[in-house]
Amino acid sequence: MKLLLQILVCQTLGLLSPIAIAQQKDSVKNSSFKDTTNNSFVAKMHAFAKESAISSAKELDADKAALVQNKILEEVKKNIQKAKIYLKKIEDTSITQLKLKLIEADRATAIDGVITNKGTSQTFRNLTASSKILNELQAKATALKTTLNIRQQQLSTFRYQLDSLISVPELFKFPADSLALIKYMQQIQVLAYESTPVDSVLKENILSTQTLLNKANTLMFALQTNQEEILSNEQNMAKSSFRREIENIWEPPGLHRPFKEIFQQAKSKGALTFIFYLENNIGKLIILALLTLSSFIYLRSLKSIYKEHEILANNYEGQLVLRYPFLSATLIVVNIGQFMFFSPPFILNVIFWITSCISLTILFYSFITRYWMTVWLVMVSFFLIAAVDNLILQASWAERWIMLIVSIAGMVTGVYIILKGKKQELREKLIIFSIGFMVILELSSSIANIFGRYNLAKTLLISGYLNVVVSILFLWTLRLINEGLFLAFSVYKDHDKKLFYLNFDKVGKKAPSIFYALFVLGWLILFGRNFAGYEYIVTPVREFFVTERTLGDYTFSINGLLLFFLIMGIALITSKIVSFFASDRHLIHEKDDRSSNQGIGSWLLLIRIFILSTGLFLAIAAAGIPLDRITIVIGALGVGIGFGLQNIVNNLVSGLVIAFEKPVNVGDIVDVDGKEGTMKSVGFRSSVITTWDGADVVMPNGDLLNSHLINWSQSGNRRRVYITLGIAYDSDLSLVKELLSQTLDGEQHLLKKPAPLVQYEQFGSSSIDLRIYFWVRDFRDSASIKSDIIIAIATIFKKNNIKIQIPKQEIYIQNIDDANSSKKALIKPKT
Repeated sequence: MKLLLQILVCQTLGLLSPIAIAQQKDSVKNSSFKDTTNNSFVAKMHAFAKESAISSAKELDADKAALVQNKILEEVKKNIQKAKIYLKKIEDTSITQLKLKLIEADRATAIDGVITNKGTSQTFRNLTASSKILNELQAKATALKTTLNIRQQQLSTFRYQLDSLISVPELFKFPADSLALIKYMQQIQVLAYESTPVDSVLKENILSTQTLLNKANTLMFALQTNQEEILSNEQNMAKSSFRREIENIWEPPGLHRPFKEIFQQAKSKGALTFIFYLENNIGKLIILALLTLSSFIYLRSLKSIYKEHEILANNYEGQLVLRYPFLSATLIVVNIGQFMFFSPPFILNVIFWITSCISLTILFYSFITRYWMTVWLVMVSFFLIAAVDNLILQASWAERWIMLIVSIAGMVTGVYIILKGKKQELREKLIIFSIGFMVILELSSSIANIFGRYNLAKTLLISGYLNVVVSILFLWTLRLINEGLFLAFSVYKDHDKKLFYLNFDKVGKKAPSIFYALFVLGWLILFGRNFAGYEYIVTPVREFFVTERTLGDYTFSINGLLLFFLIMGIALITSKIVSFFASDRHLIHEKDDRSSNQGIGSWLLLIRIFILSTGLFLAIAAAGIPLDRITIVIGALGVGIGFGLQNIVNNLVSGLVIAFEKPVNVGDIVDVDGKEGTMKSVGFRSSVITTWDGADVVMPNGDLLNSHLINWSQSGNRRRVYITLGIAYDSDLSLVKELLSQTLDGEQHLLKKPAPLVQYEQFGSSSIDLRIYFWVRDFRDSASIKSDIIIAIATIFKKNNIKIQIPKQEIYIQNIDDANSSKKALIKPKT
């Protein structure tokens, strides 16, 4: 066997001639077990085997190296392509450098008057504005630094991957064949041609990015240092609010910047704070606009109801909220909605207050007396002057005299109003108390200003006028809200407690005390924002609500939990209010408008589901509840469903089926298992049917779908009605049919198509029976129309002597004694 293998090997390699092979075959045949191979042949075979093994190993290594080389070359090409794509996507370094320069320029604006060009004294508003600008700049610089770090890391990763792939040892194992070597060198040349520019660009970007990172780090350090210095100044100012900062007003002024520079600095800082705040709160402004629009639409519809019913007063007494619906909506929403904005810049607050003042001024025109209208305009004017002064962030000698004049003028005006004012004409008596408080604050401001307490004087000046204006705005906002609710529920008298209910028997022209308490709290917040110590009182409270707490594996904050319940509560109340006003019957003035209201009602469940689902989603997102916790809750709910909530879930799912498939709509006339009535509402779990007797039948949605439901409204509320009667046998049948046809044709409430039909049915026991068929437009009118037709038939039959046959039954009574005697006569006696 071994000899055969050797012969095959040698023949394959060409080392044996055909003659030698023949001799070997003959030798094998003659002597099977005799070894005829000499020593020299064996040695050659061993040497050949070694050379073959070495050659095969080299070829195998070359093939492996070729495979690795191809794979590496492909990887290099892919990485080069990815690097090119990334280099195209990244922002140009010149743009990033420009952003850093803008941040640096804004930083210079922020520290102007606080760290540079200080003057003789600092102001609380100046420090606050600078701190807010620096906070925003720090956030922008941090975001920019993060982007640069990611870019640097990605660029370095690309360069490292290219270097590591190119340095693989297999790339340097060149093929032994000259032709293969030439092809391989061509591949390397092409690869070098593609990779060299990319590598150079990567290297250049890495260096430029590192330079930008260094600048960003330097800028971050400067911003942090400035912020710490400002924070230290704020703390010192809060601790020494009554400290004298500058000379008395009659003394020569100290070091002050020119007023033009001060005004320009205030303008620049105000614009920066306003723009930065708008960028972060654009969503809240959109919500505010949508709330204003919604309130306007509702107030306008309410006004149209009062106009149509001719109950709108000419002088709008008790109905001021309906005078200009858009202005009323703006006033209410802006005064309440401003509390959505946390730590807003003063200029944004001024815009809110000016908007409210303009709205209230127009509402006041010809509604309040001329005297109090003048008082209101004077107070608004003083407030605007103080607000503009409060936007000035650095002290100047001229400004101090303006402050003194404005404070004394306000004090004198307030005293005059209190002593000589026409209080009997005042509609809101609490305004007198706010004017008295203003007099005290303006007097204090004047004294503080005279004796060099500049910051205290400025704070008291704006606080005094803000106190009056905000008090008036809030009191009238409260009054308009109360009027709106009272007027709404005056026309919506039949509101359902299940949908939405307020006991307005206890509400008159005075709002509940809780409303006044909330507005006093809001007044305190707006009033306190002007003082330096406000943030140090509010910050611990805010931190208590914001601080994250851990319960097991779940991290939460009090603020998040309160926000969750607040959003869910708002969603629930909103869904109920939508249900309540969607069931409005006051907007329906004609019978033909029923269908439009039914269309709204049919979508009511879907609208409520959408509101609650959106509220739940927003509440979960706001509270930061992780989705895996929700999955656990859903799993637990699934177990509960499996054990005992099948009926509830069946009703909920049936409610969804009703909402989407719409076998029945709100307002439809239905018959469910013998219970006839109008579909009043379709809820999540159950629906309500108002029967003809006036009772409300609460039916689970599952039962509603599984029952034999008859919906009379699906075909337009039409119904076929029939009347059965019998006439005497001697009646003229043609005349009867003609009279009945004339009677039916004369009835206007019957449908002409299909036409009424008179049909004789049978010969009865005492009459010829006939049946009259006709169609009515509305199912609800069928009984009354049928009654009218019966009266008309009886009348016309009486005129034409046609008898409506009365059913008869003849009873024959036989005398028992006569029957017995006849029987006896028939019996023959036996013989």
